[in-house]
This record gives sequence, structure tokens and C-alpha cells, in this order.
Amino acid sequence: MKRKFVTNLILLLFLNLLIKPFWLFGIDRTVQNTVGDESFGMYFALFNFSMLLNILLDAGITNFNNRNIAQHNFLLPKHLSNIVGLKFVLAIVYAVFSLIIAAIIGYSKIQFHLLFFLILNQFLISFTLYLRSNISALHLFRTDSIISVLDRSFMIAICSLLLFTNVIPIQFTIEWFIYAQTISYALTTLITFAIVLRESGSIKIRFNFSFFWVFLRKSYPYALLILLMSFYNRIDSVMLERLLPDPVGKEQAGIYAKAFRLLDAVSMFGVLFAGLLLPIFAKMIKQKEKVGSMVKLSYTLLIVPAIIIAVSSLFYNKEIMGVLYTSNIEHSSGILGILMTGFIGIATTYIFGTLLTANGSMKQLNIMAFCGMVLNVLLNLLLIPRYMAFGSAFASLSTQLFAGFTQLILALYIFKLKPQLSYLIRLAVFVASVVLLGLLSKQIGQWFYGYIAMIAGAVIVAILIRLFNLKDLYQIIRYE
Repeated sequence: MKRKFVTNLILLLFLNLLIKPFWLFGIDRTVQNTVGDESFGMYFALFNFSMLLNILLDAGITNFNNRNIAQHNFLLPKHLSNIVGLKFVLAIVYAVFSLIIAAIIGYSKIQFHLLFFLILNQFLISFTLYLRSNISALHLFRTDSIISVLDRSFMIAICSLLLFTNVIPIQFTIEWFIYAQTISYALTTLITFAIVLRESGSIKIRFNFSFFWVFLRKSYPYALLILLMSFYNRIDSVMLERLLPDPVGKEQAGIYAKAFRLLDAVSMFGVLFAGLLLPIFAKMIKQKEKVGSMVKLSYTLLIVPAIIIAVSSLFYNKEIMGVLYTSNIEHSSGILGILMTGFIGIATTYIFGTLLTANGSMKQLNIMAFCGMVLNVLLNLLLIPRYMAFGSAFASLSTQLFAGFTQLILALYIFKLKPQLSYLIRLAVFVASVVLLGLLSKQIGQWFYGYIAMIAGAVIVAILIRLFNLKDLYQIIRYE
């Protein structure tokens, strides 16, 4: 299992590092610089609003299906025929609820127009993720890795034509950005559906409401977890845009989006880890294999980069934001340092939350997520009126650290895992060393060289104190 995890992780990281940074920093960033903070802030708030009710689209189906098919491959043809029909029913429910709540909130005509396409995009994303859950559950990780970058590849091609050429003579607006996403998601969904169809054989879409009810009863704990986590991950910008007067709210949401974009970029690594680990953990638990060694390997591979990214963002936030953006750099750079520190909690969640999900420990996870949501909303209500985007950043940091370390404690208790004292000491030494490297690197005249020196030094320290054991990794890839 270790060999399968590490080799497929390398492929997945390679493909995503090839495509997604160019999307985030070449396209997404350029769009914000082109349309302005206020226009992009409106889009960012609407996008996050469309994600808040995303649970009505998924209803926990993706995570439950991944775990279920990984343990019972033979169920794929039967479940696929029924769940495709269920997804279309849920899409209607999601669209109706989203538009009703948007009307209650008081969105304008242009916001409704954009929201309609964002709702369609969310359906396409959700449907593709469900289809991919079948592919990864069958342990077809290489195929899933390629699909994971397909939508962004299409978006890069379309947006590059619109932004950087005169092939289509238009003035680029936020509407065109959303239309490009819709086309890209639709193409990806069609391709993914064809691949799943090849694996399952021909299907007949069924609207079996008895099956829907039984399946939803099994998946609803996963649905509740996603709903609660969506709230504490995505409600910040919505509350910023709604609680502050116009146009301050939109501008603050846009400033927040600049820093959040970088957090979203590094969180991609956690998503990749979780996507690989969920079916692997599920199969190991079913076969009663010990998970301690896999947990330690995966956590180390993710937490070491998370610590480096968090600390380096505190030391070099102004320099990083100054390279990427042309306005509101002072405000967005401070927010970056706060948000990136929260990545330590996010990384912890992606490992231990995935382990608990694979184990079916949904009651404990939902209690944790409910507490996280309440904490996040209360902090946002208290801090946004006074500190605006900075308040949301502090609310996010507090929530992510609370959620991550609560899940760590739960996993240690449920699986009776005992962390080695020597490992904890090495981790503490590593954190102190990265902070010291940050202080020393600031003495270098040119910031970019100081930043690179800090990153390189941190990696060397991780190897020297044997957090990263290159020999062991090579043995896993080569022989296990």
C-alpha cells in the first residue's frame, strides 16, 4: 500500500504542479488584476455562496461512494445506474434552494445572472467528483490523476485566448471568466463519464426513489460533515460582502480573495493526499491492517511542507503579494500570513480527517465540524465589523487550527495510535529551525534569494533530522 500511495502521489503532484499553479497565478490572478478587486470580490463572494449549499448536490454521496466501492467493487454497475439519476434530482433541489436564499438575501439582477452559471458549474463539478470517486475506488489512480487537471487545462486554453490574444475580440469581464469555467467543466464531465462507463459497462439511468431513500440514509452523515465544513471554510467572504456596506464589502472580499487564492493553491496538496488516502485507508481498515505506519508517512509528507509554507509566508508576505498584485498589497499581505498559518491545521485535517472518514467515525467528525462552524461564524460576527478582512482571516486561522488538532486527538484515541517521542521532538526541532532560517534569510540583501535559501535550508534540515528519510522512500518506491 505504501508503494501504491507514494508512486501515485508523485504522479498526482507532478501533474498538478504542472497545471494548477499556472491556472492560479497565470489566469485567475490575471483575471482579478484585469477586472478589479470590486468586480472579482463580487464573483468570489457569489462563488463561495454557491458552495455553501453544495451539500444539497452531493448529500455525502462522493465520500460514502468512494469508501463503499473501494470495499465492494462489484456494486459499481448497480450503484452507478441509480446514483446518476439521484444526482439530477439533487441538482434541481440545490438550484431551487440556492435561488430562493439568494432572493431572500437580496442579490441584484447581475448577481442572479452570475449565480445561475455558478450553480450550473457546481453541478458539473459535483457530478465529476462523484464519477471520479468510482475511478479512485477502483484504485485507477493514474487515470484519476489525469482527470484531476483536465478542467483547469481546458480553462487555461480558453482564458488564454480571451486574455492574451485578439482571436475573440471582446472586452474581458468577470462574466466571460465564468462562461469559460462552464465550458471547461462540461467537457471534463463528459470525458469522465465516458471513462466510468467503460469500467462499469452500459448503464440505464434509473429514478428509483426507494434506492434514493436508502442510499441517502447511509450517506447523510457524510453530507452533514461536508455542509458544516463548507460553512467554516467558505462563509468568510460571504459574510464580508454582506456585513459591510457596499462597495466596501465587495472590495474587502476581493482583498481577502487575493490571499485566499494562495491558501487555496497550497491546499491543493492536501486534497490530493486525501483523494489517494481515503480508498487506501478504507481498504486497510476493512482488511484489519495496521494504519499507523501509513498515517505517519502521509502526515510527515504533508506537514513538513505545510510548516515551511506557513512560516515562509509570515516572513515574506509583502514580497510575495507585491510580485502577484498591483493594488491593496499592504492589506492583503497581512492577511496572507494569517491564512497560511492556518494551513498547518488544514494539512492535519486532510490526513486525520480522511482516516476518520474511512473508518466511518462520522458522529465524532460532525460534532467537531459543528463546533468549528459555530466558532467561525461567531468570530466573523465579532471581528468583521471592526477589522474587516483581517477579522475573517483570524476567524479562519482559529477555526482551522481547532478543527485540525481536534481530529488529530480523535484519531489517536480511536485507533490507539501512540506517536513516538523522538518523532515529536524532531518535529519541534524542525519548527524552531524553520523560524531561525526565516530570521537569518531576511539578512540577505535580495528577498528572492533569501526566500529560496530559507526553503532550501528547511528541506535540508528535514532530511538531516530524518523527518524525510530519502533512503526509506526510495525503498518503498522501488521494492515494496
